[in-house]
Amino acid sequence: MLWATLQRGKPLSSLTHEDLLAYEYFLADPQPAARWVLAAGKKLARSHPDWRPLAGPLSPASTRQAMVILNACFAWLTEAGYLAGNPLSLARRRRGPTKARITRYLSHALWDVVKEAVEAMPTDTERERLHAARCRWLCTVLYLGGLRAAEVAGTTMGASFCRRDAQGTERWWLEVVGKGSKPRLVPATDELVAELARSRRAHGLPPTPQPGEDRPLVLPVIGRANREKALSRGALHLIIKEVFGMAAERLRARGPEWAAQAEVLASASAHWLRHTAGSHMSDRQVDLRHVRDNFGHASIATTSIYLHTEDDARHEATQERHRIGWTHQS
Repeated sequence: MLWATLQRGKPLSSLTHEDLLAYEYFLADPQPAARWVLAAGKKLARSHPDWRPLAGPLSPASTRQAMVILNACFAWLTEAGYLAGNPLSLARRRRGPTKARITRYLSHALWDVVKEAVEAMPTDTERERLHAARCRWLCTVLYLGGLRAAEVAGTTMGASFCRRDAQGTERWWLEVVGKGSKPRLVPATDELVAELARSRRAHGLPPTPQPGEDRPLVLPVIGRANREKALSRGALHLIIKEVFGMAAERLRARGPEWAAQAEVLASASAHWLRHTAGSHMSDRQVDLRHVRDNFGHASIATTSIYLHTEDDARHEATQERHRIGWTHQS
């Protein structure tokens, strides 16, 4: 406050971002020294005419600490209504590292291979039939809902599926609890509801969940008495790994030229389906705000990591139109 009044001729409420930058430089080199710096070796009372507020220049660490404290002070004054804004916010805001584009996702072609593998699963025995139905339903809910495996494991049918009437049209929704115990509503599309009914019929259940039904979203295969027992996130992960493994084998059977793509599938996990869903939705021009809300992202910036098509188009345009054109190629 002394510096603002004496050096800048301003009250605290009139200081600008540029003023605070000047103050930061001032702390590293307080000039004029006769006004601001104590004579060497002196310790004087504040009432003494030779008292000065500083003993000398502040170290870089001390300067940073002083500015951190000032930032907190201005932030409080802003929140209290004394200031219209924090003049230090631009200088003190720390920018986190830019998130890279998601690479752990399946292309549309690889996703088709996964679906083919599920549809080709054996169904000769009761166990095989139920296991195939479970794999299909798990892939469906992870992909269409963009869910995490933990969200699937912690969701029951009766408490999660609900119907809402919107201007005469009845729509199904799936309520899940995501990270930070935050609930969100995910659209249960007609396709998702149809697959839910298919999965339930495989277990001899009515196609539609009943209110209060506490059966897990993915039903166990072994023993009808165990229908109430939810599979763990680890168990769901292993089921998806099995599906990806079968799909990888189908690719390897096509020939050695498919080996690299098969390795991609073999390395995939359940969370890849969430990334795959987000990537495919952005590819199909689904509004990023809808993708954000479906996935429970805090901001569009998080959702934009799925804009792979945009990147591909940028690569293609650059390759076609930005050339150096050497005359001799060798």
